[in-house]
Amino acid sequence: QVQFVETGGGLVQPGGSLRLSCVASGSYFENYSVGWFRQAPGKEREGTSCIRAEDGKSFYADSMQGRFTISRDNAKSTVYLQMNSLKPEDTAVYYCATVVCGLGYISPFGPWGQGTQVTVSS
Repeated sequence: QVQFVETGGGLVQPGGSLRLSCVASGSYFENYSVGWFRQAPGKEREGTSCIRAEDGKSFYADSMQGRFTISRDNAKSTVYLQMNSLKPEDTAVYYCATVVCGLGYISPFGPWGQGTQVTVSS
């Protein structure tokens, strides 16, 4: 089982950028696909992106395509989320988790971390 600690959130102006980090503890991180999720106030948690362990492919929700980039460094047991062109509607707590994912689906399993708050506001 892998657990995560998310960092890198903060307050950013619309149009700005942030890079989130998700550091894993536990064994065999390199064998797990990992996804980033977010939860805005009053809304359900949604998947934003994932990166697969077996082939390194990444997948994105439609609203993040072209703005978010997920990457991983297995040597550091870390997954990153580079977020560009941020919008107020990107405001949420961002979490990572182990997932099963592919085109059109990002399904989490395993424990959630504490998340990191991203606020996009002028």
